[in-house]
Amino acid sequence: METVNCNCCGSSNFRKVYEKPDDKYFPEEWFTVVECLECGLGFVNPRPTIQEIGRYYPSAFFCDFEEKDHSQRYAEEARYLADIEYQKKTPRLLDLGCANGDFPRYMRSRGWDVTGLEIAESSKSIEDFPVYRELFPCAPVPAHSFDAITAWAVIEHVHDPMAYFKKAAEVLKPGGHFVFLVTNFESLASRHLFCEDIPRHLYFFTPSTIRYYLKQVGMTPQQIDFDDRIFGLHSNFWLLWLLRLLTGRTLRYKDLPPTYRQEVSKKGWRLGLLSKIRYALGHPIVSLDQALRPIVDWYAMRQKRYGTIVCVAEKPGAGHPS
Repeated sequence: METVNCNCCGSSNFRKVYEKPDDKYFPEEWFTVVECLECGLGFVNPRPTIQEIGRYYPSAFFCDFEEKDHSQRYAEEARYLADIEYQKKTPRLLDLGCANGDFPRYMRSRGWDVTGLEIAESSKSIEDFPVYRELFPCAPVPAHSFDAITAWAVIEHVHDPMAYFKKAAEVLKPGGHFVFLVTNFESLASRHLFCEDIPRHLYFFTPSTIRYYLKQVGMTPQQIDFDDRIFGLHSNFWLLWLLRLLTGRTLRYKDLPPTYRQEVSKKGWRLGLLSKIRYALGHPIVSLDQALRPIVDWYAMRQKRYGTIVCVAEKPGAGHPS
């Protein structure tokens, strides 16, 4: 484990926001999320080192890419690259964190020349297009070589986001786009409801910290969206948080009730309608929370406070001021 300063502004002035375990693989291991008091960046501190982080990405982490149909998500992601796709005959794409390679293959089917980058040893081998197998800042990617770089839910996982922004600005062609999705630390889900995938998520961004990163590397945000069309970070347990807020108490991770699947596993129930009814009767507040959550999420999107952010940033073209 290591303790670090703010990656965005360099400050060592931060406060504890909450504590949470790795509820996916190592529930006995707890981590602390802090907020930089100078710029507002959130991050895990202390955190696993680069040498330690691999154990938190077992092969099961990548099974989701194989078990579900992601074609609709890939179509939504491709929508952010449509302008370049129409302007270039064979545009070049670098997909950071390409996992098993499915999104680059989707873009290749649309006429793109694709390259991936994936450092996880537990991801599948890719033989049908080039893949860098080292950290992006260290990868031997030629400067000014790509029309677009994508990072779908990647930058919150890396140890040095600033280095990723700098490298993206270096390897993009003038006028190229850096399109990335990160979690939103200004949302209920990220800041108050323990919905971040800790410790795989190391950093939690806000619109202002995103703009700061981009300014430092000479890129300009062209579009910032707050919705769940690609990935969602929903406001689970918002009602429990509100009830405690109204009574002057802080919601802690230990205060959360078991999820439906946790209850099924604990009590030996079978998955199905009967167990769902039993869970709902045993946890009426959670049931009401879930029933009204779509309304809460819709309102969060309207207020630009939803749990995920998609940003399209542009590298200035020739003769364009940075």
